[in-house]
Amino acid sequence: MDTVVGRELRRRWERTVERLLREGIIKSETVRRAFLKWPRYLFVEERYMKYAHVDEPLPIPAGQTISAPHMVAIMLELADLKPGMKVLEIGTGSGWNAALISELVKTDVYTVERIPELVEFARRNLQRAGVENVHVFLGDGSRGFPPKAPYDRIIVTAGAPGIPDPLIEQLKPRGRMIIPVGSYHLWQDLYIVDKTLDGKIKKRRWGGVAFVPLVGEYGWKE
Repeated sequence: MDTVVGRELRRRWERTVERLLREGIIKSETVRRAFLKWPRYLFVEERYMKYAHVDEPLPIPAGQTISAPHMVAIMLELADLKPGMKVLEIGTGSGWNAALISELVKTDVYTVERIPELVEFARRNLQRAGVENVHVFLGDGSRGFPPKAPYDRIIVTAGAPGIPDPLIEQLKPRGRMIIPVGSYHLWQDLYIVDKTLDGKIKKRRWGGVAFVPLVGEYGWKE
């Protein structure tokens, strides 16, 4: 996007990344580089591009949202992603988070979205941006994605009433899940869920968050 508008979008985004780093929200060089490689303005509708640097959620099609940059950074840092890890994302949305994950793990990323309009929106965004190793599937994310299980990491970008059993089952020993759990449309608690080598589950609460609901067989009912 080598235009006057594109350069201004880039400058604004770089300032946002610098601020997140200064505030200690972005903690690692790998997450900083991922944010710079795949800026949020590449994953929103054109009318929202000029707001992409603002640290707030923005609308995307089908009445959904793209998360605020600080929230995405927090979840990626908590996930502790490393090259070669197999990652499942639940809730593709715009495709932005999956693009960032793909930069961190340097391999294929699998992401499930229940809304057909968003599946197409994310695929277009990813193709236009040049992200080649993200695979978007239409389906019920609360059931996970068995064909590629088990996973080193599962990142859920919608609030669930509880931790879905299929996601726990599809997590590798020594794997980690990041998931918001709580109410339908109010606050949830963000949990770090670790599976031990012998299959036991350990949960830690990070803090309060607000996400759209995880709808599905093991989530909220429509």
